[in-house]
Amino acid sequence: MTTTFDEEGWRTELEGHREEKDEFFADHPQSPIPPEHRDDFDGLSYFDPDADYRVTATVETHEEPDPVEMETTGGRPQRYLRTATLHFDVDGEACSLAVYSREDQDSLFVPFRDKTTGQQTYENGRYLELHPDGELADGDDVVVDFNLAYSPFCAFSETFSCPLPPEENWLDVEVRAGERTWRPN
Repeated sequence: MTTTFDEEGWRTELEGHREEKDEFFADHPQSPIPPEHRDDFDGLSYFDPDADYRVTATVETHEEPDPVEMETTGGRPQRYLRTATLHFDVDGEACSLAVYSREDQDSLFVPFRDKTTGQQTYENGRYLELHPDGELADGDDVVVDFNLAYSPFCAFSETFSCPLPPEENWLDVEVRAGERTWRPN
C-alpha cells in the first residue's frame, strides 16, 4: 500500500514541534538555555522547512552490533551499539549514517556532522532520533527527516556533556535543514 506524502500536514506538524520546543526552552526549569538568557530568548534559529531533506533511507542491519565508544564534550566517553547503517541520497549524493542504540533509550540515535557544521549549525554536530514502529530489518525503508535535526544541550550550555558524532557519520554534503546555531541576544 503506497501512501501519499501530505506536505502541508507535514509542514504544520513540523512548525508545531518547533513552537513546542521553543516554549520549553524559554520557560521550563530544565531548559538548556542559561537562566540569564531566558528573558531575551525568542526562539531557536531554524532552516526553512524543506521536504527535499525528508529522505527515504534503506536499512542495512548488523547481526552482531558493534560497541562504539563515543567521545563527548565533557571528556568521559559514552558506550553505544552500532545497530544499523542507513543508505540514502542528499542532493543526488549517496550518503550513509550509522544508527546507534543504548539499553536505556527507546529511540535510535543518529549523531552527524555535515558541511554546515561550524558554519550555520553547531560546531560539534547535530542529532536525529528515529522511532521505528518495530525492529529495523535489512532492506527496510525508513524516512529520515533532517528537518528534525537538532543541536544537543551542550550547544547551549557547557554544563552538559554530549556525545560527538563519530567520523563515520560525517557527511560530505550540506544538510540545510533543522536547527541552526543559537546565539544569545
